Amino acid sequence: MSDANDPEWLRVDLDCPEPLLEAVTDVLGVLSGSGVEEKPVQEGTSRLSVFFKLRAPDNRQEILSLLQKELAALFAIYDKPVPDLASSLLADEDWATSWQKYFKPFSIIPGLVIKPGWETYQPAQDEHVIEMDPGMAFGTGKHASTHLALQLIHYCLQGAADKKMLDVGTGTGILAMAAVLFGAGSVVALDNDPEAVRVCRENITQNNLLAAIDCRATDISEIAEPFDLICANIVFNVLAAMLPEFSRLLVSGGQLVLAGILQEKQEEKILSLAAEKGFSAKTILHEGEWSGILLIKG
Repeated sequence: MSDANDPEWLRVDLDCPEPLLEAVTDVLGVLSGSGVEEKPVQEGTSRLSVFFKLRAPDNRQEILSLLQKELAALFAIYDKPVPDLASSLLADEDWATSWQKYFKPFSIIPGLVIKPGWETYQPAQDEHVIEMDPGMAFGTGKHASTHLALQLIHYCLQGAADKKMLDVGTGTGILAMAAVLFGAGSVVALDNDPEAVRVCRENITQNNLLAAIDCRATDISEIAEPFDLICANIVFNVLAAMLPEFSRLLVSGGQLVLAGILQEKQEEKILSLAAEKGFSAKTILHEGEWSGILLIKG
């Protein structure tokens, strides 16, 4: 059994130029499953700090290598060099103390509040609350792509009763849980990462939504039942490759919410590919460098 002070978390710090701040923060949050701390260090540059849960004592180099690879791909889009990564190890208790000071309840979109388990919050009338802790990717809710997906899901479910939704790449389950609170009748939440599925199920249980959300470690190709609404907040290449599956699973007139797409080239490309599959664009939202798209199946 490990000592209480054994390292449990890997902290990684990097200095990020302002134009890439939103995109890098989003990538760090998705890879780590935790929040990202941001502190300005000089004009045009902020220091980003992110925490990774260590699954094994020798997991540190694996995490750093993955992070270096993903950041290199992102910075290449902007023709910028990848900044140096500084890392350090923390005991579980040190990490918990740090994040309990940092995380407070916040309104992610109007009518929906995210709060950590140790905080009390009295919701206003018609306000919904999702409870999530930092170790379960509490920080994911602060990403622009998540905001965009939530706004479009909320739009799709206004005045609609008992719609069946598929959440692809569910991660923490935040979109699936929000959909149920917004009025979806049921949600199937998919993720190919067993750890993400475990976390999703914990969050669903914590929020008493087990009866409405079925979280599966299943590939989308194995899903057969039809859906009224599909949401996918994942990277562009995966979204593009999945368009045929989305078309197969959506009912005629069904709604498809896509997020995780950069404006301009990626947005233009996904709209073109979607049109080839019989989808038409209903609504496009922007936040920072990111796009959220609502498509309708013809």
